[in-house]
Amino acid sequence: MNTDMSGGMPFSRSTFRRHREEVENMFGIRIYCDADNKYYIDKPLFMHTDSVSRWMLSTLSVSNLVSEARGLHNRILLETIPTEGEHLSMVVEAMRTSHRIKVKYRRYGHDAMKEWTIEPYCIKLFRRRWYLLCRFPKKEEEGKPLSMVLSFDRILEIDITEEDFKIDEDFDAQDYFAAYFGVMVDDSTEIQTIVLRAYGNERFAMRDLPIHPSQREVAVGDDYIDFIVWLHPTSDFFAHILSRGRWIKVLSPHDTVQKVQTMLQEAVDGYLE
Repeated sequence: MNTDMSGGMPFSRSTFRRHREEVENMFGIRIYCDADNKYYIDKPLFMHTDSVSRWMLSTLSVSNLVSEARGLHNRILLETIPTEGEHLSMVVEAMRTSHRIKVKYRRYGHDAMKEWTIEPYCIKLFRRRWYLLCRFPKKEEEGKPLSMVLSFDRILEIDITEEDFKIDEDFDAQDYFAAYFGVMVDDSTEIQTIVLRAYGNERFAMRDLPIHPSQREVAVGDDYIDFIVWLHPTSDFFAHILSRGRWIKVLSPHDTVQKVQTMLQEAVDGYLE
């Protein structure tokens, strides 16, 4: 009754019951009624690990909040997340039915287009971009199949084939990316214990929004906080560190410190040319 969506009309009991059932079916969230005829929400335990349900619930919650305040639409500014339209829906369908897909793909900085038949394993949203982890069909003489992460915005065309594939039984999407910062996967780098020192407001931002699930706070100084993370130091991790400028400093290990120093020096040299 207090929202613009209600139009000043009360919620009918049958409509409420129908919506309550849909909420349970979609999110696994059960709405109960106690002895005093008061409704309450049962805590959904799986929501802590089900990233899709969390993302859907968060997105719908924000959507409802904005819809309830339509008069403030010009004062609520949101970031646009590309939906990738038909390509995203086709990949999801191929994953659901376990069918290989044929893609036409063009990498950044390359004029030539590549065409592959791949097995779609999982989809990941990172920094407002959708990515697809895929594997090439394994041939007996080739041994272990090659994995690759594709950016949806570089996919030119997708076709779902009639070829079935079976996902590896031991594959877990969360575990696959757990030791990486984002979507860049590089097994040639060892997992490192990296110590980061954050200064100024960055120290509080890292407390509130950890840069990686492994992040732990290990020391506090007058104007800094030290954190550790356990991960493979890939290019997207270094890109994030460099983007924070002087507010984040890598303390160890030594080779990672040297790599950041080299990148920073190259950036300075670019301005001196």
